[in-house]
Amino acid sequence: MRYVAIRSLQTITLLWLILTFLFFFFRLMPGSLIDQLAYQGASEQVIEATREKWGLNDPLYVQYWRYLVNFVMLDFGTSLQFRVPVLKYVRLKMFNTFVLVAPAITVAYVIGTVFGTILGNRRGSRLERYGTIPAIMFGTMPGFFISILLIVVFASFLNIFPTSGMISATTSQQFSDAAWYRSYLTADFLLHYTLPFAAIVLKFIYLPTLIMRTSVVEVSNQDFMFYHRVTGIPQWKYLKHVAKHSVLPVVTLYPTSMTRAIGGVVLVEVVFNWPGIGNALVKSVLARDYPVIQFVFFAAAAFIIIANFGVDLIYGVIDPRVSVGDD
Repeated sequence: MRYVAIRSLQTITLLWLILTFLFFFFRLMPGSLIDQLAYQGASEQVIEATREKWGLNDPLYVQYWRYLVNFVMLDFGTSLQFRVPVLKYVRLKMFNTFVLVAPAITVAYVIGTVFGTILGNRRGSRLERYGTIPAIMFGTMPGFFISILLIVVFASFLNIFPTSGMISATTSQQFSDAAWYRSYLTADFLLHYTLPFAAIVLKFIYLPTLIMRTSVVEVSNQDFMFYHRVTGIPQWKYLKHVAKHSVLPVVTLYPTSMTRAIGGVVLVEVVFNWPGIGNALVKSVLARDYPVIQFVFFAAAAFIIIANFGVDLIYGVIDPRVSVGDD
């Protein structure tokens, strides 16, 4: 319990430090909404009214305190670009990113775990020597480059899939706001979904493949696995035992890869014009929409920190060899 309390306090402190950094970073950096208004030729009265409306005339410590209180009250501000609450603007975009990233990372880990088990069990073979090359090749490529390759091959050359967007304009017109979820169940969505989904799978499949291969090799050299071999059990049962004892490093890496994918999906979304949080972040940066930028950065950082906190807590549960002392 002491460990949980300490880690909880560390997590809360880290979240507060990130929130504080974002507040001062975006207010001390060059350029602001006021600069944009002045550049557009706005009058002094309009500029002063805008400063008063957004509380920019108050001392910085007053702005900071109001910012913290509003954040705790789940008031994340208003988008300067669209004049709507930040949460209302980003919630569907966050859902679109989650719909893209979560299944893709899960599939990448399932395929990588199976493939890594096979490679580790065939140590020294031609399959083991050359099987890791494609995974490493795609893993070292930038996500946007993989996306462009997929577009060139499957959208431009073969003309099988669309190049961008989540659904076509025709499909979008068929569904009202009240039935927004129905667009995710159409064949048109699946066609638009395939290429960005494949890009993320190809990008992240190398991690579970290489880690599972290494873990299988280590576990195979253990005495209890020698017992399974000499008993003459079928190969598929032997692989099942090997995978069961080797999968822990892959399981603990899964949440980390999920957070990395959400943080690194920005360029993939831009290439495919996927209406997710990464694409919205790029547009907000170009428009200097600081409330949206602050919230997106904080949400991404908070997701990573909380996921790592969760992994630390469950690690001792899924691995009996790990224990957390009270001293």
